[in-house]
Amino acid sequence: MRDFLPAEKARRERVLAVIRDRYSAHGFDEIETPVMEEYSRLHAGIGGDNEKLAYNVLKRGLDADAVRRAAEDPSALTDLGLRYDLTVPLARFYASHRAELPAVFRAIQSAPVWRAERPQKGRYRQFVQCDIDVIGDASPRAEAELVVATLDAVDALGLEGATVRINDRRVLDWMLDGFGFIAGERPGLLITIDKLDKIGPEGVIAELRDPQGSDSSAVDAIEGFLRRPMTLEYNPYGERQIRKLLPPDAPDEIVAHLVGIGAAVAAARPAAPGGDIPLVFDPFLVRGMGYYTGTIFELAHPSVDYSLGGGGRYDGMIGRFLGQEVPAVGFSIGFERIVELVSAMAEGSAPAVVLVHDRDVPLDDLLALKAALIGEGSRVRLEQRTKNLKALLERAASDGYTAFATVSAGTGRDSLEVKALD
Repeated sequence: MRDFLPAEKARRERVLAVIRDRYSAHGFDEIETPVMEEYSRLHAGIGGDNEKLAYNVLKRGLDADAVRRAAEDPSALTDLGLRYDLTVPLARFYASHRAELPAVFRAIQSAPVWRAERPQKGRYRQFVQCDIDVIGDASPRAEAELVVATLDAVDALGLEGATVRINDRRVLDWMLDGFGFIAGERPGLLITIDKLDKIGPEGVIAELRDPQGSDSSAVDAIEGFLRRPMTLEYNPYGERQIRKLLPPDAPDEIVAHLVGIGAAVAAARPAAPGGDIPLVFDPFLVRGMGYYTGTIFELAHPSVDYSLGGGGRYDGMIGRFLGQEVPAVGFSIGFERIVELVSAMAEGSAPAVVLVHDRDVPLDDLLALKAALIGEGSRVRLEQRTKNLKALLERAASDGYTAFATVSAGTGRDSLEVKALD
């Protein structure tokens, strides 16, 4: 968990404001949920490994005897926990407020979440997630709206050229069933397949052939598929590309759903002449969350070799709270990764001026001058002149200020000379 100095906090807020603005422009509405949820909800078996990383909150008023009685059942000590993502709280929110929401609800959430991670570069125990979700729409339109809004937000941050890798957990399960992998070994199998980009087909096959690994005939089948000869013909995203990358006789319904997403995205983001829409089908895209039931996707950018966000369909989750099935799909931008890539974004922000004043300048005059600049749209800080003016200005620049002016007794708005901070 981290502290943020003023300049970094301001930069994070500017990035967040751009994301919120673009999401809002696409018809999504912002909501807020509590930082804590019930223990049983956070540990309902739908959060995958994240459930193991949840911070749990002790029940109030426990005495030593109660603690000893619960020694063999840690869940008896807790009834609440900090949220580890924003999707589980959203499902509870929708189940609680469905009568007050439109038939198709488009939600924005941008808030911190907590996981008991082992701290390392890019992994924090408290971090911000920026989610958009569509609840109540089972058609490809929902996924297309999420993809278009997300790419629009990324473009607005100056990260043009992003693409979305897309797959469907149903077609992935269909492939693995066809290869002969049994359902009981699926979790470990998916973890291995998820390494395909990092260790390649050879590494994946070697790991699957481990003595404790999968049935040899199933491994032979997936190895044969990964090593099958492929033509060099290039196909843009669409039915031809999808069927080329899958075994024969892929389920028509799932392929049609994926094709429909591409057609809708293409309508909203027409490709440049000779270009393609920003979708890439990847039949071995996995995504780790256990609640995904259909389409899954990840946000990629050519400047980095890791994903900048992801999401998917979780049609079964809300039904656990509501008692009836409700289609739902979401996309989460990896805010902590995005903010590291985005420039300081000073362009277009309000002017930030430091007024460096002499000790003898009357307070009334200072505040009147500050109010005048604020009224003109500037951000203003008052600083009394020090012997080391250079150090004062360097600190102001590090805090995000872009200009300064010196103020002596009698200085007014008309005589104030504002200079850029280099």
